[in-house]
Amino acid sequence: MTGNELIEMGYRPGKWMKDALEHINTNQLEGEALMAYLEQYKAPPVINLHSEAIPFSVNIKAENELEEVNVTGVVASMNELMRTPTIVKGAIMPDACPTGSIGTIPVGGVAVAKNAIHPGMHSADICCSVMLTDFGKADPKAVLDAAHSITHFGPGGRSRESQFRFPMDLLAEIEANYFLRDQKCISAARSHLGTQGDGNHFLFVGISKNTGNTMMVTHHGSRGFGANLFDKGMKVAERFRRELSPETLKQNAWIPFDTEEGQQYWEALQIVRKWTKKNHECLHDATLEKLGIDKQNRYWNEHNFVFKDGDLFYHAKGATPLDKKFMPDITGPRLIPLNMSEPVLIVEGETTEDNLGFAPHGAGRNMSRTQHRKSKTGTFEEIFELETQGLDVRFFSNEIDITELPSAYKSAETVRKQMEEYGLGKVIDEVLPYGCIMAGDWQKNAPWKNKRRK
Repeated sequence: MTGNELIEMGYRPGKWMKDALEHINTNQLEGEALMAYLEQYKAPPVINLHSEAIPFSVNIKAENELEEVNVTGVVASMNELMRTPTIVKGAIMPDACPTGSIGTIPVGGVAVAKNAIHPGMHSADICCSVMLTDFGKADPKAVLDAAHSITHFGPGGRSRESQFRFPMDLLAEIEANYFLRDQKCISAARSHLGTQGDGNHFLFVGISKNTGNTMMVTHHGSRGFGANLFDKGMKVAERFRRELSPETLKQNAWIPFDTEEGQQYWEALQIVRKWTKKNHECLHDATLEKLGIDKQNRYWNEHNFVFKDGDLFYHAKGATPLDKKFMPDITGPRLIPLNMSEPVLIVEGETTEDNLGFAPHGAGRNMSRTQHRKSKTGTFEEIFELETQGLDVRFFSNEIDITELPSAYKSAETVRKQMEEYGLGKVIDEVLPYGCIMAGDWQKNAPWKNKRRK
């Protein structure tokens, strides 16, 4: 028997064929004996896309022409995504904006799948999250200065001499997980601990509107550690996509939860979550220690993750969980940052049919970074001075990134108004801005660019 004959019989080609053919021909299997042996290699039936998009909640509306283009793009992408066979419901938040080709989950999107984890719907920045520590009546400048001396922005990780002590119990969990135990993952987990990356990640210091206390808020995800898991997850999901649902868009491939890969991937996500929380804690605790201060309070939440409720998996691509069932270690209300000149909102709220237990995760964008740069006039320094008046805003690389200034984001007022209109969390306090640190344009003077100039 040959491989072509097996394919003609309806079997899909794969690595299994070589061993199967050797067994069949060595044992001269035919008739019922052949069919009984081949039963184990029978492919499951192909799963087709939903004929129509599953309905989803639209918790956003356009208030100008630019927002109209944005909302139209978000809805179009969600309509395509909601045809994915595993999806049962979804929602978009007021900060939603398209990312990637049509059918890709937008930032500010929630997609609920049954018994399936979609790596592409949590993306590479797994467990992007925010943490707040209450520093009591500490001087906000002293807190920002101390944090500036401790934090780390930009590519790569810390040198061996400046790395934080790595928890041995967490290392044991990493080494026991199929997806995480290779040296590349472990190395990233060690060197990236206590780092914040780039883009819209920040370290923010402000004053509580309610208490007058100084509060520090950090925003970042799982760095290279999580990105490595994402890459592996997408490869496994693609293997299942080709076998189970070739019509499904590659970015929406999934790992069935009831498989060994699904169980291991879910465990890996929980380990990355623990690591990311520790990543925040390292920076907060070191800042407290440097100032000789005891924390008054602390809470955190992720806003880019997969949350499980029974056999349903809630993929929140930039959406803040309101429902306590999504966070086993909930210690307080949730955090929604807007932009560097606006307060960080402290919120709580109830689950409804429209919000699915989520709120926005920030202000979102109406245009790309490139579009934003082209829309501005004047030097970077002039734009920076105009948009950060009265604030202590610092860029870790000492190079201004105007695509992270307030004008790069949607109107904070509009987002807050739509949160109230659609029942997406109640603001119970605000952290009024004093200043912040961001990565800045670290690529401007990157070694390879300097070398090219020379």
